[in-house]
Amino acid sequence: MKQYGAEFLGTFWLVLGGCGSAVLAAAFPDVGIGLHGVALAFGLTVLTMAYAIGHISGCHLNPAVSIGLWAGGRFPAAQLVPYIIAQVLGGIVAGGVLYVIASGAAGFDVANGFASNGYGEHSPGGYSLQAAAVTEIVMTMFFVIVILGATDKRAPAGFAPIPIGLALTLIHLISIPVTNTSVNPARSTGVAVYVGDWAVGQLWLFWVAPIVGALLGAAAYRLIGGNDD
Repeated sequence: MKQYGAEFLGTFWLVLGGCGSAVLAAAFPDVGIGLHGVALAFGLTVLTMAYAIGHISGCHLNPAVSIGLWAGGRFPAAQLVPYIIAQVLGGIVAGGVLYVIASGAAGFDVANGFASNGYGEHSPGGYSLQAAAVTEIVMTMFFVIVILGATDKRAPAGFAPIPIGLALTLIHLISIPVTNTSVNPARSTGVAVYVGDWAVGQLWLFWVAPIVGALLGAAAYRLIGGNDD
């Protein structure tokens, strides 16, 4: 239960910190942090939580990562469902807290997106479903490769949170214009449920594509790096 609690709290922090930066600070008058700040915020949530709870749960914070670690031979199948449930619940609760905060400002309208992921007319840059799917698959694939490599027993010990956090920052710098960046079904679900409508209607992609990408990433790392167990 300690592991599941850690995943709940860690995913809560990821969604509140990452999506919160997008909703509350990205376009704040005069001192908005913009795309670069939001990308860094997501990376920092993973970096900080990796050091805080990595020794407790492994700090997955992401159903696709848990599935990728399982496929890579690093995580037991029996814990997959409880981890995913804890992650999704953490994301949804964080989305609720963010909603309460954001709705305290005059003119707030959840219909504006609430940091939800989307494609087509709901993509920040108007990118198609195909472009969004390829982006999410490839970005998640490389995220899992970085995670598996950085946590390999042959890698320098104690430094894994740094490349993993920086990888997530880079992923956001690349893909925010395309999908608003998911690579994490729990992150997508955590805000989509409050938007409803199109955000829930398009949510399927932000489960399917990251999971496909995670499986590809695990297969790729097994090919180039082998299983370190």
